[in-house]
Amino acid sequence: MIYLFHGSDAGKTRAKAFQWIAAARAKQPEASYLRFDATSLSEMALLNALATQGLFFKKSLILIDDPFSVAESGALVLEHLDQIQKTENIVGILAPKLLAARVKKLEAKAEKVFVCDAAEKKVRGFNNGLVNALATKDRALLWKEIVKALREGDAPEALHGLLHWKARDMMQKGSPKWGKDGSRVLSRQLIELLSDSRSGDLPLAASLERFALSLK
Repeated sequence: MIYLFHGSDAGKTRAKAFQWIAAARAKQPEASYLRFDATSLSEMALLNALATQGLFFKKSLILIDDPFSVAESGALVLEHLDQIQKTENIVGILAPKLLAARVKKLEAKAEKVFVCDAAEKKVRGFNNGLVNALATKDRALLWKEIVKALREGDAPEALHGLLHWKARDMMQKGSPKWGKDGSRVLSRQLIELLSDSRSGDLPLAASLERFALSLK
């Protein structure tokens, strides 16, 4: 019987597996517990463990800890996967960051699967709200968009680059709110703002907020 623990978050995967071990041992404290890591796993040790039963307990609890971190141990687990599945003993396989092909093989044999993946970082697209607020000279909205983007993890340098791109875009295409001359002045202001922040006047994030609130 196989309980599989895998996922891209190695820390959470390992913690989940050992929580399961602790709970299982609490329920059956008299049962034998065996743990093999990738360096201690051998064919003889594995087969003996799968066949082990005691006088006072029917099942052993076995943890195979990260076998795929060593090629030979991983191959051994795959070679004897059917036997691991069919044993009366309970076998936990802890395999963080498992390759997709191996996930498929092991999940097909597992009684239960626990997946602990790292949270995916949200990819933010083009910030229309930010550039539109600048284009319309909406001081309050521009400040809100800057604060919101910073809170959501955007780098100040990325926001500055987007604002400066918009200023250059308005210089070329024209702008009813800024005009070409105003857009040129805006572009120069943003260049100076970046230079001043690098010289220690104010951190770039704070400089962007101050710039937004100073729009006229």
